[in-house]
Amino acid sequence: MPKLKKNSGSKKRFSITGTGKVRRKKAYMRHILTKKATKRKRHLSQMVEVSRADIDRVKRLLLI
Repeated sequence: MPKLKKNSGSKKRFSITGTGKVRRKKAYMRHILTKKATKRKRHLSQMVEVSRADIDRVKRLLLI
């Protein structure tokens, strides 16, 4: 049986913590940043956990 490949787009977008949780970046931080408040941009730059509804789908893409 051949080796399975991970989804290369998912490899770049998600990271796994030491405890096995899946983390992701938040959206809306790419452009048009001048009209967004500093506090909003600061909170958008932080990593968050993937929602429970999507964890199975992401783990399947990452072959975890």
